[in-house]
Amino acid sequence: MIDNITRRDSGMAYFADESVTAQQLVAKKCIRKYNQMMPFDLEGLKCLDEAGIKHSGSLYFEPPFHCEYGTHIQVGDNFYANAFCVMLDVGKITIGDNVFFGPSVSVYTAGHPIHPVSRRSMYEYGIPVEIGNDVWVGGNSVILPGVKIGNNVVIGAGSVVTKNIPDNVIAAGNPCKVIRKITEEDRKFYFKDKVFDDEIWDKVKNTK
Repeated sequence: MIDNITRRDSGMAYFADESVTAQQLVAKKCIRKYNQMMPFDLEGLKCLDEAGIKHSGSLYFEPPFHCEYGTHIQVGDNFYANAFCVMLDVGKITIGDNVFFGPSVSVYTAGHPIHPVSRRSMYEYGIPVEIGNDVWVGGNSVILPGVKIGNNVVIGAGSVVTKNIPDNVIAAGNPCKVIRKITEEDRKFYFKDKVFDDEIWDKVKNTK
C-alpha cells in the first residue's frame, strides 16, 4: 500500500487522512499568525519561513493570505501578492523572479474527479503549477492545475488560465487566451497610450 502523503506528492489520487491534515495544520497555524500581524512587519517573514515557503529573498503577501501546506510553494526574488491571495499548494507551485499578483489571485493545484461517484469517494489530486520570471497576474485571476506560464507574461484581470501560456505575451479572458506579443515598443508606455515622462524614462530605460 502506498501512503497518502507519497500519493499526493507523486501526483496520484490520494485521500486526505490524518497524516495529510496534520501537515496542513502546521501551515494553517503559521499563516493565521502571519495574517494577524501588522502590515509590513518584518517578523511576518518568520511565519512564512515556519510554514515552509521557500524563497530567494524579497517576498510579501498582503494579508490575508491562504495556503494549504506552504512546503509546496517556491518563489523567486522580488515577489509580491496583493490581498486575498489563495495558493492551494497540494501540488508544487513554482514561481520565478519579479512576479506580481493583483488582489484575489488564486493558484489552484488541487482538484477532484469529474464523475460524481468518483468524487464521492473523497479521493483528490494535486498537479503542479509553474510561473516564470517577470510575470504580472491581474486581480481576480485563477490559475488552474497543471498550467505553465512563461517568462515576461501579463495575465489580464479576471482571467481563468486553463492552458499553458508562452513567453512574452499578454493573455486574458475566460478561458485565458493570448492577445498579442509584448514588444520593445511597449517599454515606453506605462498605461495604454500614456508615455513615461522624460524624468521617469531616464530611470526606466536604464533598469536591468
